[in-house]
Amino acid sequence: MTVYSFYIFDRHAECIYKRRWLPRPVSTSSKPSRPTSEVQTLSNGVPPSSGRLSRSADDDAKLIFGTVYSLRNMVRKLGGEDDSFISYRTSQYKLHYYETPTNIKFVMLTDTKAPSMRIALQQIYVNLYVEYVVKNPLSPIEHPGGVGVNNELFEESLEQFVTRVLS
Repeated sequence: MTVYSFYIFDRHAECIYKRRWLPRPVSTSSKPSRPTSEVQTLSNGVPPSSGRLSRSADDDAKLIFGTVYSLRNMVRKLGGEDDSFISYRTSQYKLHYYETPTNIKFVMLTDTKAPSMRIALQQIYVNLYVEYVVKNPLSPIEHPGGVGVNNELFEESLEQFVTRVLS
């Protein structure tokens, strides 16, 4: 099983942690990219900034949260309050979702053959996030303006967890 990326969102929809292990899978049916020497222009004739040519990690986090938010609301409307959104699969990846009682959201992208990661995400929350981030007196309680989790013990433990336990 391969883990592509991992995200943590706080209760204010801010991405407070993101980690990518492997590049996102590329679709074989996508259009070939344009050569870098070719200049693209917007409708007003101004060339786009270099940031617009490729999505940044922040843009990916926003897209992930938007997808999770929409699917979670759709599941609640169709199935009632007792049903919860756990995961979904596309042809290229599988998204796993876990939400804590304090509305911290954990999202993991894996390959399509991965089993449910709900227990693994719960273990990351209980054994890593709570131990190294929540119980750390130097860690901020709120993460305003995108100030995220910056804890070496958490990052090292997450790396070990993903490589040992999930491999």
